[in-house]
Amino acid sequence: MASVDQWHQQREAKLKEPDGWLTLAGLFWLQEGDNSFGSGPDNGLTFPQEKIPGRAGVIHLKGDTVTTRINPGVEVLLKGKPVREALLYTPGMDTVPRLTHGTLTWFVIKRGDRYGIRLRDLQNDALVHFKGIKRFPVKADWRLEANFVAHPTPKQIAITNIVGQTSMQNSPGTVVFTLNGQQYQLDALVEGEELFIIFADKTNGIETYGAGRYLYADKPGPDGTTVLDFNKASNPPCDFVSYATCPLPPRQNFLPIMIEAGEKSYGEY
Repeated sequence: MASVDQWHQQREAKLKEPDGWLTLAGLFWLQEGDNSFGSGPDNGLTFPQEKIPGRAGVIHLKGDTVTTRINPGVEVLLKGKPVREALLYTPGMDTVPRLTHGTLTWFVIKRGDRYGIRLRDLQNDALVHFKGIKRFPVKADWRLEANFVAHPTPKQIAITNIVGQTSMQNSPGTVVFTLNGQQYQLDALVEGEELFIIFADKTNGIETYGAGRYLYADKPGPDGTTVLDFNKASNPPCDFVSYATCPLPPRQNFLPIMIEAGEKSYGEY
């Protein structure tokens, strides 16, 4: 199935892009008030050693607004120009500013009621030492037709992420498929123009990532059907780096079977 191999090549290439998951080098939750940052161990936010001065500046959180002050003698760029002070986040911003120093880029993220700094490094170890993702053999048997059953009324399902935050997310419906004569179903979310399914199965923690995997599918056609191609089951970003906030499978999406298709764990299994 050449289409799966092509998908896999594109998937690995995307991971390695400057905005790909492999450049993630840090995630720091901000405390109210001043948060010092730099490579020194005594900072509130400790950036990688030898990639930024020991004391680079301060990031200040006040309510829902984040600002920064850069220390004298430290060159930090905003849109390619040196900056001393900058507004990094306030509600209603169209885009979140990105600061850079050498190979490092950092910016504000919001998760629930928490504010953090996400750090990227174009020379991150996870990127430099990336060795590709192992997969199960591609098999046509794992490309399954599924029926999409829309929820009769708007429904939200609880999704917990790997840092323990739970949010209610819209679910348009359930995908129902049959495997070896048994029927199974998975609650779907929507991401862009696709269905997004977070699922777990009996291979987790053995050959696949312990906290489940992800699967995307086309939205159903007029006949209410779509295709679940488990050959394209993919690992969450948390399998590659420690600084992502990956959503975990909801309890109803735990399959009591082994899905021996798609990506294997990038870890030590």
